[in-house]
Amino acid sequence: MDDPTCTDPDKYRSIFENDTVRVLEYRDSPGATTRPHRHPDSVMYTLSAFRRRLHGAEGPRDVAMEPGHAVWLPAQTHAGENIGNTDTHVIFVELKSSAAPPTSPDAVGPVVPPP
Repeated sequence: MDDPTCTDPDKYRSIFENDTVRVLEYRDSPGATTRPHRHPDSVMYTLSAFRRRLHGAEGPRDVAMEPGHAVWLPAQTHAGENIGNTDTHVIFVELKSSAAPPTSPDAVGPVVPPP
């Protein structure tokens, strides 16, 4: 049970899921902590500035982010804590390993037939 929506359902919320990706919204307040959980390869988009301490296999590491940044996160297992003085608000786009390649590399959205 290391899925973050199970370990910390008060902080992680699934807002979209299909066969290719799952999109999670994460929110917490200063001093909040998470239980150990895992993320697959993901893209994180920051909606707020925050400071966090992540506790993983390599030991603790501090992270500070500003709003409006998209970053690649390789698969990882960690617990975290908000060590700043602001709320954390981020979106994770988690990639599923069984995902099929896109049918069109430049497609922006679903194909809509002409009227």
